[in-house]
Amino acid sequence: MDQIAVLIPCYNESKTIGKVVADFRKALPEAVIYVYDNNSTDGTDEIARAAGAVVRYERQQGKGNVIRRMFREIDARCYVMTDGDDTYPADQAAQLVEGVLERDADMVVGDRLSSTYFSQNKRPFHNFGNWFVRQSINLLFGSNIKDIMTGYRAFSYEFVKTFPVLSRGFEIETEMSIHAVDKNMRIENVVIEYRDRPEGSVSKLNTYSDGIKVLRTAARLYRSYHPMGFFGGLALVLVALALLFFLPVFSTYLQTGLVPKIPTLIVCAFTMVAAIQSLFTGLTLHTLMQKSRQDFELQLHRVSDHKKVLLKQ
Repeated sequence: MDQIAVLIPCYNESKTIGKVVADFRKALPEAVIYVYDNNSTDGTDEIARAAGAVVRYERQQGKGNVIRRMFREIDARCYVMTDGDDTYPADQAAQLVEGVLERDADMVVGDRLSSTYFSQNKRPFHNFGNWFVRQSINLLFGSNIKDIMTGYRAFSYEFVKTFPVLSRGFEIETEMSIHAVDKNMRIENVVIEYRDRPEGSVSKLNTYSDGIKVLRTAARLYRSYHPMGFFGGLALVLVALALLFFLPVFSTYLQTGLVPKIPTLIVCAFTMVAAIQSLFTGLTLHTLMQKSRQDFELQLHRVSDHKKVLLKQ
């Protein structure tokens, strides 16, 4: 088991990967630097290997797929995840590691948004998207994570080995954040300096398509982790719609004793039935979710026991 593993997912980062590996070797000399190449065509893997990194490969395209393989293959007391584009400062990695190894945090978030991100990032829709996603998720999940989509984080062994990676692309950071909040894991925020990509380095993140994927992921996870809130809210909307159309019909009936809009009344009835179904769906899934959380706690104990065995070897 490594003491510290630095994980760098890469796709065509030949202009920066050598510097990133060198910087992290200097900042964390006791760490093993892993570069996982995701079908690069510009020699990223050879440059990383020459710089002293352990190079491995993930053939399925997408950052989520790379992180799935990293988490599956590597055992370490502390994991530091960063990007290969030289936008995150290696000299602040020790602060993230300290949160995991000395304060028992399960996830330490490198917070760009509280420092230089909005001034350094030249893409205004990226800035708005990061702000909007942070506000939305913290509101929905009752969390206080300062930077939901940062690619600079540190993790405990327990987090890595119990995190089910479902996303394939850049929405993976959102999934990590929500998982940590839902499973009551200890989260810390560390303010970091952020610098924009150097000239010649191209971002793989598409502001619009990847932004939509992130929001869809947040909605899907809210439905999964808070089914009562999701389906209960849907039930309230359906009840409001049913009453909105039913009350005029009922008022006419009280005045005339007639029901002239039978189709409207039928639609109101079906809408109320849908609301009741939604409510009971939420109650059922809420019960299942409670059982899932109990099972997760047992899984966490098993992972912790396995970690102790690895440390003794």
